[in-house]
Amino acid sequence: MDSNFTSRPQKLGFEGFDQQNKATLVLHNDDINTFDYVMEVLVEICDHSMTQAEQCATITHFKGKCEVRSGSVSAMKELRYQLISRGLKATVDK
Repeated sequence: MDSNFTSRPQKLGFEGFDQQNKATLVLHNDDINTFDYVMEVLVEICDHSMTQAEQCATITHFKGKCEVRSGSVSAMKELRYQLISRGLKATVDK
């Protein structure tokens, strides 16, 4: 039997990615920006597909918030800054 196989699955992560340094970028609903604008910003800033951006905008509208991206704390803070600078409401949750 090959020694690479095991009965216990292992979590695969990004090389050098510290799981304790993981954060989530959360988009919050507002009454100012249009769906189209929010979708455009999510595509540009968060590298979403148009379908993914539409789903996130819809969830945000109806639920009040939506997790739009996850990664390192520093990367999520940078994306948050970019979203805020475009007039959206966003937070970083650890």
